[in-house]
Amino acid sequence: MKIIIDAMGGDNAPRCNVEGALEAVRELGVETVLVGRGYEIMDILKELGLSELPPGVEIVHADQVVDMEDNAATAFKEKKDSSLTVGLNLLKEGKGDAFVSAGSTGALLSGATLVTKRIRGIRRAALAPKLPIPGGAILIDAGATAECTPEYLLQFAFMGSYYAEHFLGKPEPRVGLLNIGAEESKGTALQRETYALLKAADSEGRIHFIGNVEAREAVLGAVDVIVCDGYAGNIFLKTLEGTAIYLSGEMKKMFKKNALTKFSAMLVSGGIRDFKRLLDSREVGGTPLLGISRPVIKAHGSSDGYAIKNAIAQAAKFASSGIIESITENMEYMKLPVKAAEEEKI
Repeated sequence: MKIIIDAMGGDNAPRCNVEGALEAVRELGVETVLVGRGYEIMDILKELGLSELPPGVEIVHADQVVDMEDNAATAFKEKKDSSLTVGLNLLKEGKGDAFVSAGSTGALLSGATLVTKRIRGIRRAALAPKLPIPGGAILIDAGATAECTPEYLLQFAFMGSYYAEHFLGKPEPRVGLLNIGAEESKGTALQRETYALLKAADSEGRIHFIGNVEAREAVLGAVDVIVCDGYAGNIFLKTLEGTAIYLSGEMKKMFKKNALTKFSAMLVSGGIRDFKRLLDSREVGGTPLLGISRPVIKAHGSSDGYAIKNAIAQAAKFASSGIIESITENMEYMKLPVKAAEEEKI
């Protein structure tokens, strides 16, 4: 398995990206291709005590870098020698099995859509992170497509279901539509129309749709796949992340209050570590862009070496999972009925 890495993408690039790649080669047995400024990468390797490239590590030079200030929709075109553009082209050419980047989400989405292309028939790609909630759950979309149509959400539900089946190990993942209430009549026209489509897909045995789900119940593990537009999904995700950070901080202050609480912390240290690990986004490493024809993983912009290593592990698992094949094979069930499709175009 060979994973292509955008060595220059992210807040801590290129050092942490290089460190993560080296860890992945040692611990996971994968091969890595570091795309970026070769001289900078080699300087980091020397600082780490390596005078030459270790086995399993390759460098492909790319002199430009896509910055967060660049226009996300055109950056990969305007900077054709960037680590992002060169890396995606390597993936398109079959010179790697997956691509990992901690750089600009918008630029990665645009580049993946126009370079490696979407799966034929998929209208929009979606970010599908695994949430740190009881049993785990897939949120789709988490910010790739802010404005959606019922057809987009129908396709997100199918893609999220296949992803949850492979990554959560659940043969019939429960799919819920994120809404302001459980009743069928709740929400805007988007939610009501999507509800009807998902209900029809459930009656045909294509997905296991259990209806609308409120954010509170979703966090408590009511469903395995949370379907929503990217605008609502990103707010949901960021709120969950912020709450986790807040709770961790409050717990730390509580246990540091006095000698007795510090002793108590020692008694439950194992549980505290497990709790912190559950809430740590670095443990997952990255999020796949579902709907793209080749495996593309978006790592968090603040990823350190540990997070990059885990993103590479996720990329390898995603590349061998068969999810892209499942989506391709079931594309006919993920389209609107002819009449509904015509009405949507009006």
